[in-house]
Amino acid sequence: MNEINKNTEEDIFQLAIEAFQKNVPVPAQIETLTQEPVYLNGFRPDRRIRMVVQGKTLDYYAEIKTNFTNAYRLILLMRREKLNYPLLLIAKYVNAHMADQLKQDGLEFIDTAGNAFINNPTLYVFVKGNRPPEILKKPPLERAFKPAGLKMIFAFLCNPGFENKTYREIAAAIDVALGTVDWIMKELRGLGFLLDMGKRGYKLTQKENLLRRWVIAYPERLRPKLMLGRYRGEIGWWQQKTLDPLKAQWGGEVAAARFTQYLKPELITIYTAPQQLNQLLFENRLKRDVAGDVEILARYWTPVEMWKYDDLVHPILVYADLLATGNQRNIETAKLIYEQHIIQLVREN
Repeated sequence: MNEINKNTEEDIFQLAIEAFQKNVPVPAQIETLTQEPVYLNGFRPDRRIRMVVQGKTLDYYAEIKTNFTNAYRLILLMRREKLNYPLLLIAKYVNAHMADQLKQDGLEFIDTAGNAFINNPTLYVFVKGNRPPEILKKPPLERAFKPAGLKMIFAFLCNPGFENKTYREIAAAIDVALGTVDWIMKELRGLGFLLDMGKRGYKLTQKENLLRRWVIAYPERLRPKLMLGRYRGEIGWWQQKTLDPLKAQWGGEVAAARFTQYLKPELITIYTAPQQLNQLLFENRLKRDVAGDVEILARYWTPVEMWKYDDLVHPILVYADLLATGNQRNIETAKLIYEQHIIQLVREN
């Protein structure tokens, strides 16, 4: 299931093609082919398309997006490697900075403003800086992908069966209103992510797709609200440090390095309860610095005494933190985290 409805998807597709055809120096035709059942770790591109330029054909898998983020850029870079054809991003709008980044990544795109990057011996196009059209209005964001919903989805993905707790238990565990739980459960059912099985309770479905949507929404909708500040400590203070998991846990690059022994951390991420912040700063001699290499965020889940990952946050959150950096150097580590710790959680039973 795509995160935009089919009418909007078709509008973006057609408008992007029209804008592209106005900007290319030679006639170019784009057609949708019958969708092939192509999956990579649960990934199925939105369309299989063919571009015909001067009698030559260029084959692509297309991803259609209303809102293209750095996190999703890294996801596409991870997934394009094993596909039979290159990926073409078809977006509502790609700003000039993102256009430069996509060009550097070698990720081709077109958008409804006429911005484009096609890199092929048959056709080379790079257009950026066109302003977005006002034809398409941004669809309303579902409650499930606002902060409270993101907390619920995180709990469901990390704890199989948690969706069958009572609404009161879910509300208490993630600190949201009881009525909010009801609304989000209804919406998850409507979106096809939660199957009502009657007396057997609920079953979370399309988990890989749900994870993808959560990872894309998390950096924009929830993570900024969790930020407690940026800090700096003595060089290497964190390298041999063990945290009390009931008070704080490592996230981001430090957790990724400890899970995989693959990454050399540059940004130090810690999740803690706000009431534990001052003690954490004091014990580790951390000083506030807006350009510091330590970021501290509020923990939005209740730690349990026997936490499976000790002083590391859940791998799903580590994966999201890596993608939230927008840094391509984290791609390989994010892939390892996904393959070693996450895929078994989202694989359909």
